[in-house]
Amino acid sequence: MKSRKICFFNSTKAWGGGEKWHYDLSARLHAKYGNVFVVAGKGSELGHRLAATDIPHHTVSIGNLSFLNPLKIIKLVRLFRKERPDVLIMNLPADLKSAGIAARLSGVKRIIYRRGSAIAVKDSILNRLLFRYLLDDVIANSAETARSLLLNNQNLFPEEKIHVIYNGVDWGAFDSRPQPPIRRPEQARVVLGNAGRLVPQKGQDILIQLAKQLKLRGYSFKIVIAGEGKLKESLLQKSAAEGVADQVHFLGFVDNMPQFLHSIDIFLLPSHWEGFGYVIAEAMYCEKPVVAFNVSSNPEIISNNETGFLVDKGDLKAFLEKTELLINDAGLRQQMGRRAREAAIEKFSLLNTLANLEQLLYAD
Repeated sequence: MKSRKICFFNSTKAWGGGEKWHYDLSARLHAKYGNVFVVAGKGSELGHRLAATDIPHHTVSIGNLSFLNPLKIIKLVRLFRKERPDVLIMNLPADLKSAGIAARLSGVKRIIYRRGSAIAVKDSILNRLLFRYLLDDVIANSAETARSLLLNNQNLFPEEKIHVIYNGVDWGAFDSRPQPPIRRPEQARVVLGNAGRLVPQKGQDILIQLAKQLKLRGYSFKIVIAGEGKLKESLLQKSAAEGVADQVHFLGFVDNMPQFLHSIDIFLLPSHWEGFGYVIAEAMYCEKPVVAFNVSSNPEIISNNETGFLVDKGDLKAFLEKTELLINDAGLRQQMGRRAREAAIEKFSLLNTLANLEQLLYAD
């Protein structure tokens, strides 16, 4: 494999799947090849985590319109000319516009955009110019993400240059986390879990409706939700209004996800769309069956009726029926859980992701 200097560029301040991908893969390539650096957002969680490592990194402030600011572009051009990367991997539309332009101006040989959302790209003049003249390759985190990329314009970008590389989890590091038992909610025969930002996309309001129906049917259960977000107060109010405040617990940010997942019986994901659900793979690894909507990349992760259940988007009745089925059948939960773990290990290991990325970056 040829030696190349790789720049990972991600200016997001929040922490999510894309940021985890950039952190994990830059760390692995840095450890193996050494010729890696990262550009993170100023004040970002990614930058904070990088500061605790020996991975070379810089911080920048990038917004959606930064590409219109010549001073921002000049600053990035100077950075790229100083570091002289052979390959640039970007994560955001804002980064594509600003860092992509600067990279092309500074002579970066290969410019790659990693697409993490299964949302169609708008067929605008700007996007046509960006994809045609700036990009050499696109990495998609699922086949559905790759398909949606060209949904509005089949000629936006050469399909053969779109590479599907699934997200992967470092299962060794995942298992190394201390996992002291979490005290299960009292008087709950079964614990249902969800983890994700409390935002409209994640659909946690559906879990409140689910809880109401389960309570009406007399089930002994708790729903525990890990995550923070702008909808927290409204979700708390909705839980109280629907009479399920005692059944639905909002835990806030949970740092130890293995511990959380090992404390539940069933994982529920009512997201309206996903790019690639890291947390689905993690729940499967912890031998938890998953109930989710049949959207985006979910069917690429969950084998319906084998490792969990997929139901039509927005079909609360079906979501409830599948959840009830798992609540009432501990043997089915265990059987699906074992299959889920096997699938997670086989398909969604970080080693697989690393090997596929290396093949893309170094093989020619």
